[in-house]
Amino acid sequence: MLTPALHDGTALDHAWIAAHIPHQGRMCLLDRVLAWDAQHIVCNASSHRNTDHPLRQFDRLGAACGIEYAAQAMAVHGALVASRDEPPRPGMLVSVRAVQLHATRLDDIDADLAVHAERLSGDARMLLYQFRVRAADRLLLDGRASVLLGSA
Repeated sequence: MLTPALHDGTALDHAWIAAHIPHQGRMCLLDRVLAWDAQHIVCNASSHRNTDHPLRQFDRLGAACGIEYAAQAMAVHGALVASRDEPPRPGMLVSVRAVQLHATRLDDIDADLAVHAERLSGDARMLLYQFRVRAADRLLLDGRASVLLGSA
């Protein structure tokens, strides 16, 4: 069961996210954490509609950019599950597999994005997540991603 989106009584909003992942400014794409537990996280985002989105090209935001939303949700998850005695280890997305794009673009989606990530396995060096990005009842993209830890 996913826990409410509070951490030590602190709201897990955009400011909290920006303070706990390396992405800053307009590149911090997530608005808030909706729910999480040791294996899962669900985040909300509305930045895909921004006309000055940093990943827009040719006046559009392609659906593959949803992978970056998922990667940031994975980073937030790492920050949430890290031990209080150890800060989260920096990571680098090194592989995405079985990615299916069920939309061609994100910027024309009116609803907020729901970014889901589930940790499937991992050790001290590598994590494997499954992810999906949805808007309302529509699946926009899904796949798996590998994260190499301690790579920054």
